[in-house]
Amino acid sequence: MNGTIRVGNLFGIPFYIHPSWFLVLGLVTWSYSSGLAAQFPQLSAGLALLLGLMTALMLFASVVAHELGHSFVAIRQGIDVKSITLFIFGGLASLEKESKTPGEAFWVAIAGPLVSFLLCGIVTVIGVTTTASGPLAAILGVLASVNLALALFNLIPGLPLDGGNILKALVWKITGNPYKGVTFASRVGQIFGWVAILSGVLPLVLFGSAGNFWNLLVGFFLLQNAGNTAQFARVQEKLTGLTAEDAVTHDSPIVSANLTLREFADERVISGQNWHRFLVTDNDGQLVGAIAVDNLRTIPTAMWSETQVKEVMRPITESTTVQSDQPLLEVMQVLEQQKLSVLPVIRKNGVLVGILEKAAIIQLLQSRTQPNPA
Repeated sequence: MNGTIRVGNLFGIPFYIHPSWFLVLGLVTWSYSSGLAAQFPQLSAGLALLLGLMTALMLFASVVAHELGHSFVAIRQGIDVKSITLFIFGGLASLEKESKTPGEAFWVAIAGPLVSFLLCGIVTVIGVTTTASGPLAAILGVLASVNLALALFNLIPGLPLDGGNILKALVWKITGNPYKGVTFASRVGQIFGWVAILSGVLPLVLFGSAGNFWNLLVGFFLLQNAGNTAQFARVQEKLTGLTAEDAVTHDSPIVSANLTLREFADERVISGQNWHRFLVTDNDGQLVGAIAVDNLRTIPTAMWSETQVKEVMRPITESTTVQSDQPLLEVMQVLEQQKLSVLPVIRKNGVLVGILEKAAIIQLLQSRTQPNPA
C-alpha cells in the first residue's frame, strides 16, 4: 500500500504505518522529552526520553482511537474497513464504500471527533480526580489538549477532514445528491488549504519566520486531497445510472468452443484481428473459458484441423467476471482493486455479453463530459 508497512490487525482491521510516521514519532518524542527535561530538571536524561516516547505513543494511540471510531460505526452499517493507516498527518480509515444515506454518512464522520472529545474528557477527569502532579500531570495535560485539538482540527468543514464529510452529508441531505455534497465540501477544503498555505508563506516572506511551516504542509495536504476527492466525485456522477453492459466493447473477441483450431486461426487470428485473447462460448452462448493466441503453439499445426477450441481453452472463474446489470462504478472499482484492464460481462443466466475494457470506460466518460452540439 504505497510503501506502508503492515504491523498487524486491530479488531480484525489491517493496520499499516507509513514510513514517515517514524520520523514524526522521533520528532514528537524529542520535543516532549526536551520539554519535560526543561520543566522538571530533576529528571534524568534517560527517564525524560522514556517519558517523551511514552507520551508520543499515547498521542498516536489517540489518533488510532479516533480512526477506530469511524471504523466501528462504518462496520455497524455493513461497510467493510479495508485498513487503518498512520502517516505524517495523522491517521486514515479506508472504507470499502460510502454510506447509503446522508444520516449514516454523518454518523461515520462525526464518530472520530466524538471519540477524541471523549478521550479529552476522560484524561481531564483522571488528572483532576487523582490530583496528579509533576511529570504525570504534564503528560495528562498534553494528552487532553492534543485530543481536543485533534477533534477541533478535524471538524474544519472541508474535505478530506471529518468536518468536510459532515458538510458533505448535510448538503447531500438538502439536495438529495451525494456528489453535490462532495463537490461543495471539496471546494471548502480547498479554500482552507489556501488559507493554511498563506498563513505559512506570509510570515516567511514578510518576517523571515518559518514558525508556521507546518501550516504550509497541511495546506498542500488539504489542496491535493480535496482536489482529488472532487475529481473522483465528478467521475462517480458521470457513471451514475450506467451498467457494465453500457461499456461493453463492440465486436468483442468471442469464439465458439466447437471451432477447430484451424478455423479459429483462419477466422480470428490470420484475418487481422488484433486481439491476443478470446472468450469461448458454448452452443447456448454461455461463457465457458478463454483461449490465447499463444495457446496455439502448444498444439502441432498438423493437428489444428482435428482439435477444437474447447480442448485447448482455459476455464474462467466467476470471480473474474461481472454481471451485465452491475453498476459501472462498481466495475471500475473492481478493475482498480484487481489491477485488471479487461473483464468479461455476462448475464445472470451465464450468457456472455462481451468484454469490458478500462479504456472503454474512459472513452465513455469523455463522451459524457463533452458538451452536446447545438
